[in-house]
Amino acid sequence: MSSALAGYVFCAKKNLDYGQSLVADLDQDQMILQPAPAGQAASNHPAWVLSHLNVYLPLISLALEGKVFDDPKEHPFGMKSKPLADASVYASKDQLIGDYVALHEKIIGQLESADATVLDSKIQLERWQPIMPTVGVCLPYLLCNHENLHLGQISAWRRIQGMPSV
Repeated sequence: MSSALAGYVFCAKKNLDYGQSLVADLDQDQMILQPAPAGQAASNHPAWVLSHLNVYLPLISLALEGKVFDDPKEHPFGMKSKPLADASVYASKDQLIGDYVALHEKIIGQLESADATVLDSKIQLERWQPIMPTVGVCLPYLLCNHENLHLGQISAWRRIQGMPSV
């Protein structure tokens, strides 16, 4: 396995462990809490963060397969979405975590069996091509930067709740 692919496997495994740890001690009601000082924007809650990540993780898998995928921009949990305090909008905590784990395990397996030439494959979403033309450019963003940013939101959310770090 190339060192680049090994690095992505490492990142995916670390995110998988961290993501699970961040919500392990939460109950279903806590998943949609949105703490914020009076008059300030509410924070992204764990249910939204996991729902959002679970939209983007399959795109990594499809990119590794060289497949065309729909633009997630307008998805109910895509980049234009906002976290809602309505629990019925979101899957259960168990389902969100189950999907998060399964998606990571699939990506890890794909990366472990991939040839480094996959990194030169063209991204099949036209809107992304000017900024992320290949899988090798897209992976650091989606698998590392994007996911870490959102996991950090759950970490900050925990601290606002008075919960310990993980």
